[in-house]
Amino acid sequence: MAHELIRQPGATAPLRLNSPIDEAALARARVDMAACLRMAARLGFAEGICNHFSALVPGRDDLFLVNPYGLAFAEVTASSLLVCDFDGNVIRGEGTPEASAFYIHARLHLNKPGAAAAFHTHMPNATALTMIEDGPPAHDPLARDPLAHDPLAYAGQTALKFLGRVAVDPVYNGLALDADEGDRIAAAMGEADILFMRNHGVMVTGPSIAEAWDDLYYLERAAEVQIRALSTGRPLLPVPEAVARVTARQMRDGDAESARLHLESVKRILARSEPDFAS
Repeated sequence: MAHELIRQPGATAPLRLNSPIDEAALARARVDMAACLRMAARLGFAEGICNHFSALVPGRDDLFLVNPYGLAFAEVTASSLLVCDFDGNVIRGEGTPEASAFYIHARLHLNKPGAAAAFHTHMPNATALTMIEDGPPAHDPLARDPLAHDPLAYAGQTALKFLGRVAVDPVYNGLALDADEGDRIAAAMGEADILFMRNHGVMVTGPSIAEAWDDLYYLERAAEVQIRALSTGRPLLPVPEAVARVTARQMRDGDAESARLHLESVKRILARSEPDFAS
């Protein structure tokens, strides 16, 4: 299912000596990304050697970190992550990115500058919601498309974290193996933080690695309890809109710090059981 990115013959990595990399910040970002990938594997969010996480190199808007083609999430270490540019050149690291990882993530970072981190998975519960025809209508007037069906029913507290932040790509268009498909996905996402990709999976973006991780984790939890509730065969009971909106605002207050602490806890857990993640 995964495809190696094939660079054009003669492509060379550009030299940007006038724009140095903050090495200390890059090292921290590597550890944070590796921690997210390892914990995603532990929680069952991974799928073989497919799926990909990326993050802009701190202080740079032209370079991004991404997991390399051929490694499962559970194998990734901080040092194995690649630094790539938006032309597919590997600036640092051994190997290449997976092809759809490059075409989706490069175009997303390019078209959505506020997305410092972008995590794409086929995690089972959230992906299951992309496969259901005519899901519950969104009762959120902030939805990008008022006619779109929001996969989240906002019947559980955890889901309220995402109220007004979700977009749906209603078109499954095959594998993302060119820049045009990457641009189409970025356009479908628009200003949303979460994209449900019909018949495919989800994309979660955030202004930091920690915030993207936090949203990814709670998105899967929200999808899981929704599916369990649906499995009873009884109707869902959405939270009243006024209460949902107030609760969503409460959840977003202090979200960045909560996300930072969440990721710090992940790193402590991994340091005890999988310390090589930071190597």
